[in-house]
Amino acid sequence: MYLVAIAWAYVTVMMAIAEAASPGGTLLGAFFTLLLYGVLPLSILLYILGTPARKRRIKARQQAQADAAKDGAQTASDAGVAPDAGGQTPAAAQPPGVAPVREEA
Repeated sequence: MYLVAIAWAYVTVMMAIAEAASPGGTLLGAFFTLLLYGVLPLSILLYILGTPARKRRIKARQQAQADAAKDGAQTASDAGVAPDAGGQTPAAAQPPGVAPVREEA
């Protein structure tokens, strides 16, 4: 996959150099040649070709999270104690540090 991308980048850089060095060419034309023939198509190509790897990473991450949640649930049930059975009441919400000020009409 990367070999094709490197080869295409080389070709477009050479095209841009030829555009800039030719008597009728300009640097602006070379820039747009590099952008429209090189960067834009390569970014689309690499995004499409990288889709299977992204899907595999997402699936592996979801599987790891499911395994961790499953292991955590077994640990709490193995102990015979509910996760929030500490006997302490939950803390109350703290009031904000600065009271809001109303504008007078």
